[in-house]
Amino acid sequence: FGRGSADDKGELITRIKAVESYLKTQGDVPCNVTFLVEGEEEIGSMHVERYLKKYKKKFSCDGVIWEFGYVDAKDRPIISLGMKGLLYVELSVIESIRDAHSSLAVLIENPAWRLLEALKTLRDASGKILIKDWYKEVDSFTKEELKLIQSEPFDEKEFKKEYGIKKFVANKAGIAARKALVGEPTCNIAGFVSGYTGPGAKTVLPSQALVKIDFRLVPKMEPLKQLDRLKRHLRSKGFGDIKIKMIHGEAASKTNIFDPFVSKVREAANESFGKSIVSVSSAGTGPMYSFAKILCAPCISIGGTYIFSRIHSPNEFARIDLLNKTTKCVCRIMQKFNQV
Repeated sequence: FGRGSADDKGELITRIKAVESYLKTQGDVPCNVTFLVEGEEEIGSMHVERYLKKYKKKFSCDGVIWEFGYVDAKDRPIISLGMKGLLYVELSVIESIRDAHSSLAVLIENPAWRLLEALKTLRDASGKILIKDWYKEVDSFTKEELKLIQSEPFDEKEFKKEYGIKKFVANKAGIAARKALVGEPTCNIAGFVSGYTGPGAKTVLPSQALVKIDFRLVPKMEPLKQLDRLKRHLRSKGFGDIKIKMIHGEAASKTNIFDPFVSKVREAANESFGKSIVSVSSAGTGPMYSFAKILCAPCISIGGTYIFSRIHSPNEFARIDLLNKTTKCVCRIMQKFNQV
């Protein structure tokens, strides 16, 4: 138990121990291995792309094993072939130079209402984003990807139970829920701040309001282009006064399901865990695109993080049995790699 035990210290140890076991028993690893370890993933890995460009030759490779990988409720590793991208922004409104008594709400505009009105124009109740051209570059799933999504087990009942919810957004179910998780953009309010939020009552008319929004992106959606579309949307809807600050942006990445590296990783996973699952993409975000673009190599996530290990939450934990299996899996991947 402990923050970072699953995301991501446990995963790093499996990679290190796999190499260590080869060095101790065989004297060397069966293929060339290079580690890139950095501690900025949770704040966007701001320096990774620049670092990769600077040391591109040192990191030249034929395949990348990503820094994490989930194991489902039935102890099957999920081999993710990609990651969604991200556009993280702050929208803010300032209506007056200071907070006022709420009796003045008949005369002074409330910035929280202003921001709420703007937010209502961004997406509908089903989760569809209403910004013009937001989906313009988005490709449909290929037949092969749809087959993969269809075959991927997803225990909806267990998922809902874990989070204490009764239904998914827009009552999604079956293939629709799976497609959304791995391949649909999102518009999520991560936080909203305005006025008094402490215990009891305070009749205040706030002077300003701020909302943090993260948009998950899919392949071919460029963060800066999407940011420009957001700005144009707000102006066109009469909200040109709202300030927009971009906090972070990352493009999405996806490895071809027919890449030889995929089959070798799956063989190793099946031998180590008994059975594995291949997923078109993780629902989360990481700087995978930078590695795929600069190194021109397939990137795959495989690891031992139990899907309900409460990452980013109190009582985060890692299962030792899964870490052991993952270490053996990484050993087998290295063994098979020279066969690719």
